[in-house]
Formats: sequence, structure tokens, C-alpha cells
Amino acid sequence: MTNRKNKIKVLCLILGGGKGSRLFPLTKERSKPAVSFGGKYRIVDLPLSNCINSGYNKIYLLTQFNSASLHLHISNSYNFDRFSLGFVEILAAEQTLEHSGWYEGTADSVRKSLCHCREQHPTHYIILSGDQLYKMDLRDFFNEHLRSEADISIATTAVTKTETSGFGIMKTDAENQIHEFLEKPAKDLDITDWKIPERTRGILPPEKEYLASMGIYIFNAPALDKMLDNNFKDFGKEVIPHALNKMKVHAYIFDGYWEDIGTIKSFYDANIMLTKSDPDFDFFDEDNPIYTHMRNLPPSKINGATISQSITSEGCILSDCTIKNSVIGLRSIIEDGASLDGVVMMGADFYEMRDEREKNCEKKRPNIGIGRNCHIERTIIDKNARVGNNVKINVSGNTYKNGDHGSFYSEDGIIVIRKGAIIPDGTII
Repeated sequence: MTNRKNKIKVLCLILGGGKGSRLFPLTKERSKPAVSFGGKYRIVDLPLSNCINSGYNKIYLLTQFNSASLHLHISNSYNFDRFSLGFVEILAAEQTLEHSGWYEGTADSVRKSLCHCREQHPTHYIILSGDQLYKMDLRDFFNEHLRSEADISIATTAVTKTETSGFGIMKTDAENQIHEFLEKPAKDLDITDWKIPERTRGILPPEKEYLASMGIYIFNAPALDKMLDNNFKDFGKEVIPHALNKMKVHAYIFDGYWEDIGTIKSFYDANIMLTKSDPDFDFFDEDNPIYTHMRNLPPSKINGATISQSITSEGCILSDCTIKNSVIGLRSIIEDGASLDGVVMMGADFYEMRDEREKNCEKKRPNIGIGRNCHIERTIIDKNARVGNNVKINVSGNTYKNGDHGSFYSEDGIIVIRKGAIIPDGTII
């Protein structure tokens, strides 16, 4: 967004993330931001929509690992008209005369992309993560940054003492200026004097006494240039602690829902949360929609199914089945007698035509989707999976160690059926 009078130009940088090993196997063939979410979206749609809804439509997405599907999604989904001057463009890791290696961290990825960013002549950068679930009016964040006259601002969320070990924790004064930063403090470390000052607490829940970094930053352009004139690789571990002694760093307190979708459990829980009558995160907001790829799919066809507390996406065919507390993705096919409870089904990238289904029958291979009389609970089913008839998943009482088990993966009691997996008739997992 450009303010001609004050010559303010904001450029948004969304970090595409690393290997996403904690979200494996969903990240085996795609980056974290490209993972399907909420039935019809990708995780990256969330930060992109926050930028666009806030009026910031000059956006670079920095990518590196398994980025092909992410690039395709961006090119198919985010196209601005020529009069808006807005864009969403990919800045992939590249070799140049100055550097020949991969991105080595959040700060390193931005440093290696600055040569392209400077062409936009930004006065400020908003740096966001590509794999978080939240809605934020970034204008409020930016306006507070300007009012504080800070060089750097960090979006923060309040957490309890037991949660502090998973975050970068900040010590602030009564004006929300940050004076100390501690990355993931040990659980037994005494940080009592790091509590949020009473003057700045507002309506925060009393049990949330500490400020944690959300990994969302605003930098004045000169400040970013100065803070990256080194070999620091990571914002949280290196750049921000170093900046505290040299610049004014401000904390912006965000009191809305925010979730870092970094593990199988957090991903599963965030999806299932959407099925509640009054979820913490709501897609049903006409003023702040979540944008994604516009598909010309037919409406879903319901052939006698019983559905409760669930989300169904476009293009599904749901026969005489029972679906509870589940998220059903695009083009999902669920046959007669199937029962799903607590299932995140990502759907399919395509439909199988009649001749393809006949070939499946000849090869004794299940069709894409879920077959007849299946019983599935607490499971993530990745795209294009083939689940045969009379299959039982996560209802047999079997327990599995966390890790890879061939056609499926287990993590914290959640079963993940891999993308394109074939689960034969009668299988019990």
C-alpha cells in the first residue's frame, strides 16, 4: 500500500518455510504453506488473505523446499488487475554471483532476496510466516508501529508460563518497548520478572502472563538493511536479540486467535476446530474473506448421507454414509455404509472417469476416495488416497509408535494416510 502524502510504501514478505519435518508426511511432496487446509484452502491462503484484506497487495513469497505445488497454486489463485499495481510473486532460492547456496534460515532468505525487494523502493517491510492460522488487521499493527516510532515491531501473543518453552519470550516495559528477548526458555527457568506489565495487559486472560513472538515483524527499510548486514541466519534467534542493543524494538500485542500449524497434532486439531458451531477461527466473514483458487467445480451431491458438525467442500459425492466432526475436501467420494468421525479428508486433485474405474476393478485396486462400509476415526487422509471396502482405521484399539508404518504414518494417536496411498479391501489399521 502506498501513501503518497507521506511516501509510505509497504512491501510484504511471506516466508515459505523449510523442510517442514514436523508436519511429515504431509510435507513429503509439498511445502508447509502448500498443505491443504479447511477442505478447500491451502495454509498459505491465510497470511496472503490477511495482507490483501489489510490493503497491502504488494507481496513476495519466499520459497525453497518442495515448492512446485505452491508455485502452481499461487499462479492460479492470485492475479491482480493491471490498475491496482498489486502482485503476489514467488522469489525462489537462486544462485547468483553474490551467493550460491540455499536459504539457511528466515533472515538469510530475506537477505538473499533484498536485491529484488529494493526494486519496489519500500519504506517498510512486513515479514510474515507462511504456516500460521489467524486473522489480523495488519493496518492496526502497522499504525501502532508508526505511533511508537520504533525501528522494528514484533507481533506478540500472550501465553501461560507452561507454554513459554515453545516460544521466543520478550521482556517489555510499560510502553511495550522490548528490552530483552529469550528464545524458548527452559521450563524450570525463573522468568517471573518477565511478566507483562499491568499497564499494557488490557483484557488479556489472567493466566496468560508472558509475551511470545508470533514470528511476524515490521521493519523500517533502513533498519532491515542494517540488521541483515551480517551472517545472521534466523530472525528469532539472532537478528532480534542483536537489534535490542542498537534499535528501538516495539511489541504489538495481538489478542485474537493464533495457531502455529507446525505439527501433525496442531494441524489436525486446527482443522477439527473449524467444525464447531462457534469455532475460534471463522471462515464465514464477508468483510475479511479467505481467498484461494477459484475452481469451476459442481456443488456437492448428497445421496442420503447423515452429516453433523462437519465441513464439506465443492465437488463431493457423498452416498449413504455417516460423517461427524470431520472436514471433507474437494472432489471427495465416500461410498455407502462408510462412517467417519474426526476425519480430515483432503479429497482429490481429479475425478476418475468410468473407464478408469473399470481399469481399477480389473487391477483389483480401489477407486480414489473411501469405499463401502468403512469405519474411520481420528485420521488425516491425504489427497488422491484409495481406501477400499470394509476398511477400519484407528478404531481397532491398536496403538502405533510415532513414525512411518508404510502406507500410513502415526503421530500422537493420529493416523495419516499418505498422498496417493492404496489401502486394500478389509485392511485394519
